[in-house]
Amino acid sequence: MNFNIDLIIQSFPLLILGAGITVQITAISVGLGLVIGMFVGIARICRVTPLRWLAAVYIDFLRGTPLLVQIFLIYFALPIILNQRVDPFIAAITACGINSGAYIAEIFRAGIQAIDKGQMEAGRSLGMTWVQTMRYIIVPQAFKNIIPPLGNEFIALLKDSSLVSVIGFEELTRRGQLIIARTYGSMEIWLSVAIIYLIMTLAISRLVAYMEKRLKTS
Repeated sequence: MNFNIDLIIQSFPLLILGAGITVQITAISVGLGLVIGMFVGIARICRVTPLRWLAAVYIDFLRGTPLLVQIFLIYFALPIILNQRVDPFIAAITACGINSGAYIAEIFRAGIQAIDKGQMEAGRSLGMTWVQTMRYIIVPQAFKNIIPPLGNEFIALLKDSSLVSVIGFEELTRRGQLIIARTYGSMEIWLSVAIIYLIMTLAISRLVAYMEKRLKTS
């Protein structure tokens, strides 16, 4: 069995373009997930019972169903409701974003609950409302604690983003599939795809470790 190194060299530019799209999807989705996760995580521990229930339902549903099914729901089922086609890119970042939001919400909740309860009492004794205390005292401290699990979520979503290839979106995995369909070089292309994913995840791991170190010394 011959290993075609020339095929890897020829396909590398297309795979790198796909990797760039993968990073773009992941970054936007994690950004969306951060916004959703912060509010849902706070709602999960607030004193308003209906908000706690809604947050719990959101988290349980998104964490209890496969991301692939969520992608199908948004890309295939949502257009039936809206009577309008959903762009694959919008479907990809929406599905990945709301899925990530459920996991990030639990990360935020754990980070907030790890803060000493005296911090909340101190803020309230200074005349701050519950919301002001969360905004200015609790959340900034919690954010330092959640950097490592947030990095893990970023890496997990980077790999899970390969699922959007099922709706025809040409990220890294889909680019690999298209090249294989044309060249039949399965071993060379999938090995290249795996190495590119590995490089991206290692780079994120190093970045998260650097940020964690800086935050600890700041």
